[in-house]
Amino acid sequence: MAKNQNTFEKMRREMEKKRKNEEKRERRRKRKEGIVEIKDHESDSSVEESAPME
Repeated sequence: MAKNQNTFEKMRREMEKKRKNEEKRERRRKRKEGIVEIKDHESDSSVEESAPME
C-alpha cells in the first residue's frame, strides 16, 4: 500500500507543478501583450478618496 500512496503523492505534486507553470506562462503571455493583471489584494480599493486638505 505504501507504494501506491507514494505514487499518488508524486502524481499530485507533479500535477500541482504543471498547474503553477501553466498559470505563470499565461501571466507572462498577458504581460508580453501589454495586459496587466491586477490581483484583488493589490488593487486600490483600500484607498479612500477624501477632499483635498488646504
